[in-house]
Amino acid sequence: MPFIGEQLLPGQIGNFLAILSFVASLLATVAYFKATQSQIPSEQQSWKRIARVSFLAEIIAIIGIFAVLYFIISNHRFEYKYAWQHSNYQLPMQYILACFWEGQEGSFLLWSFWHCVLGGIIMLREKKWEAPVMVTISFMQFALATMVIGIYFFDFKLGSNPFVLMRDQGMLSPEQFPIGFDSEGHLRSDYLSFIRDGNGLNPLLQNYWMTIHPPVLFLGFASTIVPFAFAVAGLWKKDFGGWVLPARPWAIFSAGILGLGIMMGAAWAYESLTFGGYWAWDPVENASLVPWLIAICGIHTLIAYKHTGHSLRATFLFFILQFLFIIYSTFLTRSGILGDTSVHAFTDLGMNTQLLIFLLIFVIPSLSLFAVRYKQIPTVYKEEAFSSREFWLFVGSLLFFISALFIIGKTSLPVFNKIFGTKYAPAQDIEYSYNKVLILFSFVIAILTAIGQYLKYKQTAGSAFIKSIWLPALIALIASLSISIFGDINYNKYGIGYLTVIHFSIFAAVFGVIANGMYIFTGIKGKMIKAGASIAHVGFGLTLLGILISSSKKEVISWNTSGIMVNFGEESKENPAENLTLVKGIATDMGKYMVTYLGDSTHPSDPKQYFKIHFKYKNKDEGFTLYPDAFVNFKGNEGIMANPDSKHYLHKDVFTYITSLPNPDKNKDTSSFKEHKIKPGDTVFYSQGFLVLDNVGRDIKRKHIPYEPTDSVFAASITVYAKDSSRYSAEPLLILRGNNIMPVADTVISQSLVLAFSGAEADGIKLGVKESNSVLQYVTLKAYQFPAINVLWFGILLMTFGFLLASWNHIQKNRKAELKSV
Repeated sequence: MPFIGEQLLPGQIGNFLAILSFVASLLATVAYFKATQSQIPSEQQSWKRIARVSFLAEIIAIIGIFAVLYFIISNHRFEYKYAWQHSNYQLPMQYILACFWEGQEGSFLLWSFWHCVLGGIIMLREKKWEAPVMVTISFMQFALATMVIGIYFFDFKLGSNPFVLMRDQGMLSPEQFPIGFDSEGHLRSDYLSFIRDGNGLNPLLQNYWMTIHPPVLFLGFASTIVPFAFAVAGLWKKDFGGWVLPARPWAIFSAGILGLGIMMGAAWAYESLTFGGYWAWDPVENASLVPWLIAICGIHTLIAYKHTGHSLRATFLFFILQFLFIIYSTFLTRSGILGDTSVHAFTDLGMNTQLLIFLLIFVIPSLSLFAVRYKQIPTVYKEEAFSSREFWLFVGSLLFFISALFIIGKTSLPVFNKIFGTKYAPAQDIEYSYNKVLILFSFVIAILTAIGQYLKYKQTAGSAFIKSIWLPALIALIASLSISIFGDINYNKYGIGYLTVIHFSIFAAVFGVIANGMYIFTGIKGKMIKAGASIAHVGFGLTLLGILISSSKKEVISWNTSGIMVNFGEESKENPAENLTLVKGIATDMGKYMVTYLGDSTHPSDPKQYFKIHFKYKNKDEGFTLYPDAFVNFKGNEGIMANPDSKHYLHKDVFTYITSLPNPDKNKDTSSFKEHKIKPGDTVFYSQGFLVLDNVGRDIKRKHIPYEPTDSVFAASITVYAKDSSRYSAEPLLILRGNNIMPVADTVISQSLVLAFSGAEADGIKLGVKESNSVLQYVTLKAYQFPAINVLWFGILLMTFGFLLASWNHIQKNRKAELKSV
């Protein structure tokens, strides 16, 4: 039966392209494999031509799928499950792309897209290594294609198709969607007209970072396959050293982009989540960090091998593991196993078996090949000298690797529990359980980044080393002591031992910044094209310094000075003493500021509610206004989903978010006015104080009152005296318009007081007094101060620039070497 309004052609095109991607990637894998195995040049070229055409078809298919799915989502074609599930009409256009990769299918396609880009570059640039490297990349494309093809092999479903229709997925049933069915229980031909809107994008993802962070992160994920593919190709072809130089710029680029993508996620968490920071050791955060740490290991052992012949076996292992941990992180994130422990995890689509096969199909062959070839890999049996650069490069890599194993071990606790049926729980203070170990590793690694480039390969003369390092060490000591003393670094939550390590780590971070900064001018004589490693090390030092200062000096500034204690419930981790309630229009003390809740606003096209919070310095006539927002009772779920707002200074951030709002359903006005006959000078008591009628006259002070020139308007001037010695003015009005009497009440919000001038007599007036909780307009918020947070962000950018500069430098070196060999 045809259904009115359905557009089936986009889905049909999408399904065709998904099948094309599946077939083309498989054909490219086989053809590149045959080209690699063939010993006959003409046969190699023949298979390469087939492989290139197949991979080009794969590129076209993936771009086409992207275009079709974007069309479906952006045009809100709700007959398709993916569009209904992830978008709605109210969603601003800038978040449509975020809808694309909110779901598993879209994120797999994003991953596959970047493989197409990287594979295309390799086909254009690499000659000798094109075929063996592209075997791995094409096979990875085939594996990703299975994730979105959505077909059945007997009872086994392969992948999840983003082009399935709502009516084919059991989402439209008489029970769930009765209006769309006729009296006989058949889906109506015009059912689509009854689907008024989509489910919409997760509120936490409605942030500009979610438009740019996933593409960068997935480029980082995708790029890890290139050094992995080179390493596998080197083992496969028994060319154990030939792959190193062409792989080096790819490895450095991958580490730079992956690190940037991870920290973009940290920036999103900082701006969108309400745990008061940028890193919470969330399992999904950790799963993405571990491959980056191992990639750094591989880069440094590769450098050691290039100059001395040492650490080649370790380099193979690190580049294999960094990609395998990307696949493992995919399993953790998408299997649903982390659903209760991570805010980032995808929902379980019932693909656990396929995800496990996806993991094992790369783990088993690559590690088996490494084991088989292990003894054939050349190695230098002479021990490195203790004073040599390569020795400490390996030590630093080993520390990074141990850190990675520590993190992934703790992160994999849900997997361990699942496999062995145990019920081990994460540490109660999860952040400290990581920090107390990793801060020690960070201290040693930062010291090594400072001294590493001052060491020579093979051996370093002690006197020469001391001569070159003493000045940066002295400057770093003075600078770090200044930071510790004048910066008042006195974080004593975990005792003097932990605080001591913080101070030592501050020195190590500053030492890394100073030593590498000076090395640019003393070691490489200011040649910036060669300064990529030093710049990256400076960025790492600044990142570590920003983490140490912002974390140890993070300060709650919203201590409760209003006396209004909010009950957040037993399950909430919020401390009422750290949350300040602001009554609308009343300036309230908050440390260095007087803070006022000025009001809130909404827009028909935006489901969020924005709150206007003004901060004014006590000691100067300056201030700023923040606009934290929240989804209130979103989709019928009682409560708020808050998004923070921050005021950014060069040296600090002021960060705030809404933690509680009055519930209008629970605060309905059920009280009534109590009438009093009073004359000027009389007093009326209420529960929180008393009020005095000062006078009655026609001198109107209130503004924006809707009366006409022909009206007679009388005002009752009243002073309210509260128990806490506060004093307020109120002016209820009485408007006479012809034969009609219209009282205009006035409110004293902070006292929950409503006053109505309801009539006049010869000896006084009638004053209605009502105490009502519904009058009180307030917000409860939490606010932090983050000193030196921008040191962290600047360090990340500088480190990324250093990686990219180093990668470009090695690309240029490889091109020159190619030209010389021609």
